[in-house]
Amino acid sequence: MKAAIITIGDELLIGQTVDTNSAWMGAEMSKAGFDVYRMTSIHDRREDIIYALHEAAGKTDVVLITGGLGPTSDDITKQTLCEFFNTRLVTDDEVLRMIESMMSRRNFPMNENNRRQAEVPESCKVLQNATGTAPGMWFEKDGTIFISMPGVPYEMKHIMTEHVLPELNKLFTSQIIIHRNIMTYGTFEAKLAEMLTGFEAGLPENIKLAYLPASGVIKLRLTGTGTEHEPLSNLINDQVNNLYKLIPDFIYGENEESLEMIIGKLLKEKNITVSTAESCTGGEIAHMLTSVPGSSAYYKGTVVAYANSVKTQLLGVQKDIIEKNGAVSEKVVQEMANGARNLFKTEFAVATSGIAGPDGGTEAKPVGTVWIAVASEKGIVTEKRVFGNDRITNIKRFSLAALNLLRKQIINS
Repeated sequence: MKAAIITIGDELLIGQTVDTNSAWMGAEMSKAGFDVYRMTSIHDRREDIIYALHEAAGKTDVVLITGGLGPTSDDITKQTLCEFFNTRLVTDDEVLRMIESMMSRRNFPMNENNRRQAEVPESCKVLQNATGTAPGMWFEKDGTIFISMPGVPYEMKHIMTEHVLPELNKLFTSQIIIHRNIMTYGTFEAKLAEMLTGFEAGLPENIKLAYLPASGVIKLRLTGTGTEHEPLSNLINDQVNNLYKLIPDFIYGENEESLEMIIGKLLKEKNITVSTAESCTGGEIAHMLTSVPGSSAYYKGTVVAYANSVKTQLLGVQKDIIEKNGAVSEKVVQEMANGARNLFKTEFAVATSGIAGPDGGTEAKPVGTVWIAVASEKGIVTEKRVFGNDRITNIKRFSLAALNLLRKQIINS
């Protein structure tokens, strides 16, 4: 079963809007057993829309289309769909009633633009939109199903969830696709691939492995295809178990779990707390930890000790230690971690000090250098890492390295 996705909008092509619709639809269609073989973003131009529709007709089972269904003059998708499907626009009374009711609830006056949104191609099956004024539309031509939906993400998701996916599940049941994501950290992609050479070679024909790296985290995605869910699921589970045996030191979680989510689970399980002292990461670690719902149960606070004076005054780092070793040093992060742990009265504290760049590096301490310390009742564990030259990327990588060191120490506590 093949599917294609077409997103319409000049704003997508000039970078004003990030196309999150394609990613979400692709994930949902993959779960439903479809092979999404193409994603295309195109201009709000009649000829571009017609070309994209002709390219898909008869070559794929389902085409999902978003965008261009608004009430303004630049929204031309409906008129172009009429041309492609050789039909005309007619007013759908039920859609009109829904629009009138929605406008009334919001205390907005109806105008001609709103009424025009109740016009739909006569040959389509209307998919009601309870979250907005533009309905979805279902067409069939040359053995291909075309589904047009609004570009507003929450409206598209509503129509997909309530109408499109249930109907597609009824029509297409021959293939099952299962994805399983194994989250890893602590090595680089080429090295990980080297370690898994034999594993890849031994995979069954219907299971594929993909490497998806991002800022140091590498997601290993196992994708299996089959006709029966339980046997396929068992086969995937066997391969996941093999991965745990092969690279146990690098696996920290599964699916879309982040390091901060895993740390939160560990801290909750052990009923213990953590604090942070950040220099080069500027509060990024605190932000990551507090982005997890329920983090107030285990996260107490941070000191963003960017200036040396803050390190000495709030965290108790001795001035002579900074002068002797430099702010980016093992001794300083040890003192910072101890200071945060004492200040916030937590079982664990993690500290960072480094050179994010692009300036400030030396031969001894190049840009990308970071020292990390984790303090606990067992003592202090430190780690030095050297990354690249990009400031924003370094801040993210410094933070991930600090979280991973913290995770290891919590496990061993």
